[in-house]
Amino acid sequence: MAAIRVLQIFTIMNRGGAESMIMNYYRNIDRSKVQFDFLVHRKEKAAFDDEIQEMGGKIYRLDPINPLSPNSYYRQLRGFFKEHQEYEIVHSHLNTFSCFPLKIAKEFNIPCRIAHAHIAIEKIKIAELFTGGEGLKETFKKLIKFQLKKRINKYATHHFSCGEKAGNWLFPKNTPFTIMNNAIDAKAFIYNPAISIQYKEKYKLEDKFVIGHVGRFTSQKNHLYILNVFNSILEKKENCSLVFIGDGPLREKIENEAKKLSIYDKILFLGVRSDIPELYQMLDAFIFPSFYEGLPVTLIEAQSAGLSVFASDKITEEVYLTEDIEFLSIEESPDIWADKILEKIAKEKADNFDCIKNKGYDIEENIKVFQEFYLTKKFE
Repeated sequence: MAAIRVLQIFTIMNRGGAESMIMNYYRNIDRSKVQFDFLVHRKEKAAFDDEIQEMGGKIYRLDPINPLSPNSYYRQLRGFFKEHQEYEIVHSHLNTFSCFPLKIAKEFNIPCRIAHAHIAIEKIKIAELFTGGEGLKETFKKLIKFQLKKRINKYATHHFSCGEKAGNWLFPKNTPFTIMNNAIDAKAFIYNPAISIQYKEKYKLEDKFVIGHVGRFTSQKNHLYILNVFNSILEKKENCSLVFIGDGPLREKIENEAKKLSIYDKILFLGVRSDIPELYQMLDAFIFPSFYEGLPVTLIEAQSAGLSVFASDKITEEVYLTEDIEFLSIEESPDIWADKILEKIAKEKADNFDCIKNKGYDIEENIKVFQEFYLTKKFE
């Protein structure tokens, strides 16, 4: 019997949180029974493309969605579904933009249409437009998203979320949704002293206190605040380094800001990487001051690696899995964050595998539940 093929819908399969999550499931699912294909909205090759194809997945590319004028996209997608009638399950990870592909999937009578919530956006405060918040452009994008999310229930047959906060944000009140944990291969992140030494030597970080961040360079991730925190840390303790892992449209801007602060030589910009579990080994602390999130995979990974984790209090406390994470306000002075981070300078890394597994975030148990869902297209 041929494997059922599930169409996973993303913007592009780079190493973002939602993308890394679905790849964790894809690597561990029984691909003789369930196979993933990917519909993406960028023409360029992405970080996970080769691995997807090696595992038997197909990648289809459409143009980006213009939410203000989607008719061209609708025409493309109708053409796609006319040509590809093999899909009974469409699983969209586009958050509010899921209303666009799911609308056309409904037209083609695809019986299982999943909208998956990955973020929870904070309410818009007009006063913040001119007081150092995310700015006018980002606020306009948020306004569009707040309008689009009202359409999700018209087209989705099933509702998934990374956590309670994200699901409650994206879906209308009293809409039942299923939590698909952002599960990881927790064993891969267990602290390994030998790898830690190897990577610190590789990057000349021996005897340094290393603070790290994993995330795309976008306004949501608040990289400028990280620079200000790190600048404050250096004023109190010189022997520290900052590691940025990831890429994105604001990378050059952040690099220039680091140069203005005269701290660029203390920072490593490592870009998009495939050796994420190993890179965590050389970090001592993890900083994550996002303006908004869903339930970030990176914070699960960082806790699994035994790091001291400092996260924005805008992020759901559902990600509080170990005693190693602390939530702080991004409205506080960066000095407050710096002091908190430096308090953990002597902390030894813990083996948090059992804790991560017991809280339900190891991939081994999660995969059984969702493989069964894909095979039956409903929860019994």
